[in-house]
Amino acid sequence: MAYDGIITYAAAKELKERIVLGKIEKVYQPGPEDLLVHIHTARGNVRLFISCNSQAARVCLTGGSYTNPDQPPTFCMLLRKHLQGGRITALRQKDSERIFEIDIEAQNELGFSVCRRLIVEIMSKHSNIVLIDLESGKIIDSIKRISIDVNRYRQLLPGVVYKYPPAQDKLPFTEVTADTELPHDDRAIMSRIAGISPSISREMLAGCYTTHDASVISVVPARRLVDILASIDDGSARPRVYVDGEGTPREFHITPLSEFEELSTIYFDTVSECIDYYYSNRVASNMVRQKSMPMLKSVQASLSKALLKKKKLSEDLLNAENSDKYRLFGELLTANLHLVKPGSRSVKVINYYDGQEISIPLDEKISAPANAQKYFKKYSKARTAIHEKQSQLEDNEKDIAYLESVIQNIESAGDVPLLDSIRDELEQTGYLRRRQKASQRKKKNHKPEPIRYTLNDGTPVLVGRNNTENDWLTMKFASKTDVWMHTKDIPGSHVIVRLEDGRSINDLPAELIYEAASIAAYHSKASGSDNVPVDYVPVRYVKKPNGSKPGMVIFTHNQTVYVTPKLPGSKK
Repeated sequence: MAYDGIITYAAAKELKERIVLGKIEKVYQPGPEDLLVHIHTARGNVRLFISCNSQAARVCLTGGSYTNPDQPPTFCMLLRKHLQGGRITALRQKDSERIFEIDIEAQNELGFSVCRRLIVEIMSKHSNIVLIDLESGKIIDSIKRISIDVNRYRQLLPGVVYKYPPAQDKLPFTEVTADTELPHDDRAIMSRIAGISPSISREMLAGCYTTHDASVISVVPARRLVDILASIDDGSARPRVYVDGEGTPREFHITPLSEFEELSTIYFDTVSECIDYYYSNRVASNMVRQKSMPMLKSVQASLSKALLKKKKLSEDLLNAENSDKYRLFGELLTANLHLVKPGSRSVKVINYYDGQEISIPLDEKISAPANAQKYFKKYSKARTAIHEKQSQLEDNEKDIAYLESVIQNIESAGDVPLLDSIRDELEQTGYLRRRQKASQRKKKNHKPEPIRYTLNDGTPVLVGRNNTENDWLTMKFASKTDVWMHTKDIPGSHVIVRLEDGRSINDLPAELIYEAASIAAYHSKASGSDNVPVDYVPVRYVKKPNGSKPGMVIFTHNQTVYVTPKLPGSKK
């Protein structure tokens, strides 16, 4: 848990300098547990984001974009009534806890000045946002109401006198000095000092032991905590986020954390920027993962059915292709009717094609001529089935290719709107059932936003992010002289190399073709492989068959290069 009392201390100090005396102009509630407050200050307009989400509770300034519901929730309307137009008079941290107190001076319905306090409690699943009247100390309302059935000690309901969470019998981190004696165990330190996270307690011990004897402390752990607080007070602290190899935030703080030093580090100028980046990317990653998993399972199930259908069709086709024996049986029976005895289950005749004796199974219930006609009908039916099975197999192969491309698009999707557009595509193609009340939902036109790269010579390259965008990019946006690229027989994105008027594919140097092909390989299912084949061809030779699924095209005059997946500027 990165958002500890020390982060709260640093954030409160920063926000106090930034928004105190600011005027609250708008209040929004983009999510059930989130608030977005627009504040006008002497240094310009800012937006304060407040969340009591159990996985991402925080208070920080934000530059991100949020979608507000069509109808403001009840708590949002209440805050607008009591706070909108008010002025922030104070902002502080409650003791050393993860609690913000924001005092606001506003006017009531009669025009009299009243004082309100917005309290933000950051306590994991118990996080909450509470508005109280300062004069009476009573709760006006909270974003999550807590009744006596849930908590006998502390109810958060309108009209109830507000109580702070019960205090812990610990030493506040602000009262720790360099001479404070602390235990030499991270858990024991956490049980002794209030407001610090496990990462900080471990950091306090990092480097304190001598290299020869791990039981001897060479540096007092309290000194590390004092230095951290001093860096906040003098402004020398450097907020940072630690990210893993996939770019997912793992931890953040305002001080170096030795246990994460092997990860990449992103530094920020302000605590708010650090907090906003960490949670925005982490929450976005979680939301994408949660939203993509059901869709991915559904598409994978459809792919499994298509692969099973392919197996059955292939078996049926193989049996149909082995139907020449039925024609042979019919011919031999017709030529040897005199050898068939009534009621016989088989007859042995000479195959006049090779001179060998052959045994022909018979249906004893019917005559010899009827048996011959039965074999001719089976042969005729099998020959007809060959064309039908081949046609079904071709259609099924297209379905498999399409589903594999959708899976690749879902796995590489980086945001929720992109997943929504993929879902719309799957609903239109019939692979997913349309969501309830679909007719009542607003139809949003997802504006194509292909990924853009620039080659070494400045040539722009565009990459589709899903099949619908691939169609738009190739069939509508690209000009006939642009170069189209796609991994050969491997699911991936359409890649367009934009050429200026007068330039053609013949004007592209080989190194630029390889560079662009490496981008196409990177945005494919083979992104982790080497020596990936990539087809490239002028857009004029790329066609979309009538009735084909999104992203499915045919092309001619193509050439193929083999490359290692790589983006411009990367060292891979």
